Amino acid sequence: MKQSLLVVGLTAAALVAGTASAGEHEVAQKDKRFTVEKLEIKSGDVVSFPNQDSVFHNVFSLSPAKTFDLGSYPKGETKKVTFDKPGSVEVECAIHPTMKMTIDVK
Repeated sequence: MKQSLLVVGLTAAALVAGTASAGEHEVAQKDKRFTVEKLEIKSGDVVSFPNQDSVFHNVFSLSPAKTFDLGSYPKGETKKVTFDKPGSVEVECAIHPTMKMTIDVK
């Protein structure tokens, strides 16, 4: 019984430690641009994409390391993406083709 409780306790501690180590980053959309051109993060980190512009944006990536499409959303909304494997991720806006950035996931 004591060994079972110890294993459960250690497993729970490992899960909490793994969750706590994930970083959170923010890349806003403002003036029809991303606020950063390049971001380096760790696998498991979360990136928030708040729209601070007066126009809609549609953040997406077709990169093999992470494919996603956040859909169109207005000023004041934020959408998040978890980057769960290493690689280079090219992020763009489907509405504004000049909006591009790179996220390097280590």
